[in-house]
Amino acid sequence: MTTQFDCEQAVAKLLDYLDGEVDETVRRRMETHLETCRECFNRAEFERRLGERVAQTASVPAPESFRRRVRDLIENF
Repeated sequence: MTTQFDCEQAVAKLLDYLDGEVDETVRRRMETHLETCRECFNRAEFERRLGERVAQTASVPAPESFRRRVRDLIENF
């Protein structure tokens, strides 16, 4: 019997899980948690959809004004 993740553990592993970078035990624990926790399920769906959108737009060059704003934010962080 595999122990289910709690929300804190699930959130800590969420991005690795969505990227397929977890072992079988972690994958099963995550799937069990997501089946029973609506809040974490919703977060996982948001992250999954966001990742899909980012991947879709990755080939579209960002406007120079946006790139400049991002550079400024990074430099002033």
